[in-house]
Amino acid sequence: QLQLVESGGSLVQPGGSLRLSCAASGFTLDYYAIGWFRQAPGKEREGVSCISNSGGSTNYADSVKGRFTISRDNARNTVYLQMNSLKPEDTAVYYCAADGALVFRPCVPDEYEHWGQGTQVTVSS
Repeated sequence: QLQLVESGGSLVQPGGSLRLSCAASGFTLDYYAIGWFRQAPGKEREGVSCISNSGGSTNYADSVKGRFTISRDNARNTVYLQMNSLKPEDTAVYYCAADGALVFRPCVPDEYEHWGQGTQVTVSS
């Protein structure tokens, strides 16, 4: 059974850092693009960052460029999101998702078909 499990969410002060992990089980991540998405209360789910199956291509939302870094370790079947210089507006539930398409598609929720349960990130003093 294909499963994605996020971890690493927490309460952190503004300016702090967190690293989220997305671990896959039941399938091999090598063939999947992986995306990180987030949803704040009362807002639509949005793409944060996505990475191609090889790791050779990435994209980022403008709001996180220069602060967040996505990476993957296919040997560990895990994708990471390093988040630095966190701001209160980064507060949201963060989800990872997998896309098995042969091409690297736009980093939007509709393009990703397998989802984790989410992890809460709260940035507050």
